[in-house]
Amino acid sequence: MNEKLKVQSHHLERSAYLYIRQSSMRQVMENVESTKRQYDLRGRAIGLGWRDDQIIVIDSDQGESGASASWREGFQHLVSDVGMGRAGIVMGLEVSRLARNNADWHRLLEICALADTLILDEDGVYDPANFNDRLLLGLKGTMSEAELHVIKARLRGGILNKVRRGEYRCPLPTGFIYDEIGNVVLDPDAQIREMISHFFETFSRVGSATQTVKTFTREGLLFPSRLRNGKQVVFQQLTTSTAMRMLHNPRYAGVYAYGQRLYRRTVDGKKQLRKRDPKEWLACIPDAHPGYISWEQFQHNLKVLEANGQGYQAVRASPPREGAALLQGRVICGRCGSHMSARYAARRGQVDTWYVCHRAYASRGEPHCQSIAGWPVDEAVGELIAAEMTPAAVELALEIRKEIEARHDEADKLRLRAVERAQIDADLAQRRFMLVDPNNRLVADTLEREWNEKLRVLADVRKERERALCEDRVTLDDAIRDRLIAMTADFKTVWCDRALPNRERKRLLAYLVEDVTLLKFPAEGETRIHIRFKGGKTETLTTQNPKSSAQQVKTRPEVVELVDKLLDDHICAEIADILNDRGIRPGGSARRAKADAKFTDLRVIYLVKQYGLRSRYDRLRERGMLTKAEACAKLGITESTLVRWAKYGIVKRHAYNGYIGLYEPPGPHVPAKQCSRWNQLAHRADIVRQLNSSKCTDPKERAVV
Repeated sequence: MNEKLKVQSHHLERSAYLYIRQSSMRQVMENVESTKRQYDLRGRAIGLGWRDDQIIVIDSDQGESGASASWREGFQHLVSDVGMGRAGIVMGLEVSRLARNNADWHRLLEICALADTLILDEDGVYDPANFNDRLLLGLKGTMSEAELHVIKARLRGGILNKVRRGEYRCPLPTGFIYDEIGNVVLDPDAQIREMISHFFETFSRVGSATQTVKTFTREGLLFPSRLRNGKQVVFQQLTTSTAMRMLHNPRYAGVYAYGQRLYRRTVDGKKQLRKRDPKEWLACIPDAHPGYISWEQFQHNLKVLEANGQGYQAVRASPPREGAALLQGRVICGRCGSHMSARYAARRGQVDTWYVCHRAYASRGEPHCQSIAGWPVDEAVGELIAAEMTPAAVELALEIRKEIEARHDEADKLRLRAVERAQIDADLAQRRFMLVDPNNRLVADTLEREWNEKLRVLADVRKERERALCEDRVTLDDAIRDRLIAMTADFKTVWCDRALPNRERKRLLAYLVEDVTLLKFPAEGETRIHIRFKGGKTETLTTQNPKSSAQQVKTRPEVVELVDKLLDDHICAEIADILNDRGIRPGGSARRAKADAKFTDLRVIYLVKQYGLRSRYDRLRERGMLTKAEACAKLGITESTLVRWAKYGIVKRHAYNGYIGLYEPPGPHVPAKQCSRWNQLAHRADIVRQLNSSKCTDPKERAVV
């Protein structure tokens, strides 16, 4: 009777909202009685005066937790309609069905009070605008939230209790299974076990997750991966994410670990993952079950991965890369003690290496501590390493050869396991086909196709194994061993061989050198190199700093001196040809000069003006040479006659700018008779030249001449 008094006519004019929710899909499937009880609340609404068509059922949040409203679309829709005044009453079987969070629950109460909307549960009808009803609803919401906390605490306590004993069963990574009594054991499949062991051995050898993936790809090995159902295992290409996940999983070290990550809900309802420090793990039990590596090896692998990272704060020796910087990851600044990074710059058609200490610039915005050219340092260190190597390294090379052969054998063993698995699948498909009734063609044809497919897979696996054997199997006979000894005896030839990748040089250097400290002295124009070897031995070298860009393109002094000497007897165009014929190129040192650059007359003229050399004109004038006007006045002839005389060698002419030149002075007294004789000779030479050009054949005309 009291319920009907609270329901007014303006409530009945609006809709009645029935909110239905179960916390998980398992409850939706199994707790069917709770769902029926929630749907039966329609009868309560009809009994209070609402028509059937006025009742709106919201059941889109089935299987969603009520701990928050951020991921419940149905609840958000309900709150929105209540706030817009569309709801006369909100129905839920219990307060916990509507919300298990006090913030969401009190927000709904506030909106219902403002919109004059009633709330109905299994116990009765409440008016949120009434203080007593609102107090009771608030108490129910608090108890609902506390109930959720108690339920979680009980479940969590039971789980943690089993976790501390190492008995809580978690999904196992590939390579482990639970036996009949629940203990963790290695996978009985020999191919899976051997493949995982080979993975960790390969990582220990190459020292990089990416290089491990490349090695598996190069060897044509497929890696096992367990599907989400936890039962079926498939073989596929190894990926970097899989490799990183295995290297960070302590299960492979035989350690039972729980609580490595912390999950939290964000405001928008998404899960936020945060990794915990190993000291904060909820459980870490060493030697809890068999493993593929030891705990010490697992810790070492994590340190290698951390050293391979690109973080600025990590003091690291980077894994060898293809770059030209020989001392990559091993250079220490002689001023601040920080590790220097390698930088590359493309200049004048080649790539230069620089070692830069940028820690002060990156952290405090200060100038770079040091920036040192890398190629002189690398050459000096490379020569030292080549000198340190002796023929005794042959034994090391032979040990490496044995290791390579053992590696090839291990890879072939894994390929053989793949062949055996393919053979088992083919035999199983054959038996299935043999057991089927031949008259049942629909089933027989399908099984026959499966059998043929397994046979094709078997043939491909065998062919791949044969191809890999041909590529991997290398036998060192006596002749190859002698060549190896000769190469080691002259290690410098091998070290300087361009076919040798830079990665291999850096790997060899990592076995010999601990670190290299560089200290630059700009005033002295040199760099001190302090090398610390693995055994504790130290060595100090000194290299000259390369010239600046302006100095590198500056013409060498010996070339300027040669040009000054050639100006005595040659013009600029002739000097350019002489320099090019001698193989001299413009610019700085031979290392920096471009092979295709050549001297021109303009380049020579620029050198003469830039370095203040005496011009050829001044040199000829100092030797007493005359201009055209002076020579004509001296000889008493015209300019055209002077040109003719110079042409036929009567007067000697010295060029100083192309075809413009100066003339040697005649003797102190040239008689007029001698000048007349020179004119006659020049005139006769002109006639001979004209006859030769016209090809005259008349002997009388030639006799006249």
